[in-house]
Amino acid sequence: MTSQTVEKPASASSGEPERVRGHQRPRIATYPAFTSSSGQEAVELAATAGLVLDDWQQFVLHVGLGELEDGSWSAFETCVNVPRQNGKGGIIEARELAGLFLLGEKLILHSAHEFKTAKEAFLRIERLIMNTDSLRRRVRNVRRTTGEEAIEMLTGARLRFLARSGGSGRGFTGNCNILDEAMILGDDAMGALMPTMAAVKDPQVWYLGSAGIGQPSMQLGRLRQRALDAMESGEPDPSLAYMEWSIDPHVTECNLGCDQHDDPRSPLSVARANPALGYRLTLEHTAREQLTMGDGVFARERLGVGEYPSDSADTWSVIGEDAWRALADGDSQPSDPVAFSIDMTPERSHTSIGVAGLNGEAVHVEVVENRPGMDWVVERARDLHERWSPRCWVVDAGGPAGSLIPDLERALGVEIVSPKVRQVAQACGQFFDAVASSDIVHLDQAPLATALAGARKRDLGEAWAWARRGVGVDISPLVAVTLARWGLTAEVEEPEEEVEPWVAFG
Repeated sequence: MTSQTVEKPASASSGEPERVRGHQRPRIATYPAFTSSSGQEAVELAATAGLVLDDWQQFVLHVGLGELEDGSWSAFETCVNVPRQNGKGGIIEARELAGLFLLGEKLILHSAHEFKTAKEAFLRIERLIMNTDSLRRRVRNVRRTTGEEAIEMLTGARLRFLARSGGSGRGFTGNCNILDEAMILGDDAMGALMPTMAAVKDPQVWYLGSAGIGQPSMQLGRLRQRALDAMESGEPDPSLAYMEWSIDPHVTECNLGCDQHDDPRSPLSVARANPALGYRLTLEHTAREQLTMGDGVFARERLGVGEYPSDSADTWSVIGEDAWRALADGDSQPSDPVAFSIDMTPERSHTSIGVAGLNGEAVHVEVVENRPGMDWVVERARDLHERWSPRCWVVDAGGPAGSLIPDLERALGVEIVSPKVRQVAQACGQFFDAVASSDIVHLDQAPLATALAGARKRDLGEAWAWARRGVGVDISPLVAVTLARWGLTAEVEEPEEEVEPWVAFG
């Protein structure tokens, strides 16, 4: 599935700049096969009410309203994950209009995390219906009492608006459940909803939200992980339609699609994550957003790079806590030569510098820095390089910190060592083996312990690397020390000058 990204002017001599258009198809998409769809009918109905949908919105409805041969829904759950102000509200309104006027659904429940969001959604669809004669004539009653907002049809069908934060909606049995602000949706809300749907014939749940914000995004994280698992296996989830507009700032193999789309500062990244770009959004506005928000918040709010907690109750699932704590030594120091490494979170919100060096027969690993942002990194690296003359600096060129390599090389005057994918896997395996054989010593630093507690594996063929997605923690400290340890034996040109003795990090 492709989409238009850059529309060039008709005449090259006109002086008109290229117009960047948002991608009309999602970067992450999986959905079960269907034989027919009510999507086009829903699109046409929305148009009669004056709601003209973009191509991407029509695509979502076409997939989400897909039907099997027996007429039942192909997807029990449909999830749309898209940055704010792109028009997800139009999808909600079209789906609710279809439920009321086309599909014969007896009860549609629309919930949002906060009442003010649900109230605004009620006012929008009320205007659509009441300003359209053919629709208004089929309405029996509109309830506008605060907390009781609803639209009731002559057929008895109802559309109700609720706020999840107040505990509303328990006990209601909806044929269609619209869960807006899905990035704030936890187990309590799902526990109240799912049992009520067991008695409904052919129900649907629609989740609509933007990038995950950590622990409150537990349910969204589950849905997203199911989608990623389905895409990795090549087999669609049998009951989930998931569509996400976002960028992937972590490209592990640059010869397999690494391009400027994944550069958070590129306009093409904005286009990939925002289907409304060129229609409702402008590059000028998103550029102002980036200046105001900063890189980390901009990556989440405009580029769709979220933080998704792991659903697993297991912590320390790769390396056991007891095994790690047993290797702690608060007085440990590395000896020359040392190796440094830099890593960054996918959303560029935090960056870590790690170091490794021998301590007797073991390898000392340490997190030198773990700080928000990235603007400080090059200057700090220059200071460390001048003071300690390391044998190398290691940065994964395919990872988020890869964008720092040109600036680092200019500032340090050395070539940054960048491991290939198989070498990243080797580094992770060697780190794991070193812990198992008690050949690592560390200072029991909190950032590294937190990263290890939430760490998970990501398959790389027959080997594995540290997973960046879906772990819910900042694993850049772990990646940094893992690559620093690998850097102790990486092939580099050793400096000819005598190295200063190691004393302590300043």
